[in-house]
Amino acid sequence: MRKTLIAVTATVTLAAISAPSVLFAADAAPAAPASPHTFTGNVAVVSNYVYRGISQTAAKPALQGGFDYAHSSGFYLGTWGSNVNWVADNNWSAASAASNSLEMDFYGGFKGVIKGDLGFDLGVLTYVYPGTNTDVGGTFIKPDSTEIYGALTYKWLSAKYSHSTTSLFGWNKFGGTVSDKTNGSGYLDLTATFDLGNGWGISGHFGHQKIKNHKPASYSDVKLGITKDTGVGVIGLAVTGTNSKGDCNGNAAKTADDVYCWGAVAGSGKKAYDAGKSAAVLSFSKSF
Repeated sequence: MRKTLIAVTATVTLAAISAPSVLFAADAAPAAPASPHTFTGNVAVVSNYVYRGISQTAAKPALQGGFDYAHSSGFYLGTWGSNVNWVADNNWSAASAASNSLEMDFYGGFKGVIKGDLGFDLGVLTYVYPGTNTDVGGTFIKPDSTEIYGALTYKWLSAKYSHSTTSLFGWNKFGGTVSDKTNGSGYLDLTATFDLGNGWGISGHFGHQKIKNHKPASYSDVKLGITKDTGVGVIGLAVTGTNSKGDCNGNAAKTADDVYCWGAVAGSGKKAYDAGKSAAVLSFSKSF
């Protein structure tokens, strides 16, 4: 009899629990559909803004940030900015009056899944360097540049190729004038990123920048990095290196081929630096 009472009690109890849930489910309002639109932002402080292995700030700190819009279809748009000084430092002569301290990037594209873990990303990116750019002797090209890019991703590995549709970052044909532009330059980016768990991650990168018609400006770069998500933001430490030509000798380029020895024009009063030398970069970033 005790066993029977327990069984009955259990049956009544279960009925009491389950019945209201059926009634509430019938009366509950339908959940609102998820929005297909996503807006995000990011901000970062870095000890040295290094892009494709080349310092954009002469080994000085930079404040960076941007905004992104993404649609559930895979379409996206974004903008990003950072302080720089390479345009002003890389004057072609002491008489040049290039003034620039900002890089603004505008990009858009489409990404999606091919099959399983294999994905793709196609887009266009424009770099804008607002300020005064003075042509001296018909040799200076405005550094604003546009690239189209395509990438394949598979789990932790990505391969991306960027192809310039304009002269790239102000380079012209070696020994040429402003009419000899470097359209068709390309950059290959191979990157592997691993999640170690507990907020830790590591990454490795190899890249090759080809400046069309300007072999001395072409180079390869590598990068190794580690990150830690603290919950408040992500702390990162990366080591970069290149085989670019930038061996500076005092305040002048060692040879005419040392194209990444910037700020080295005699009489400019600017200290020369090797923009492609090895560097350790500390960063803190936050997404919202």
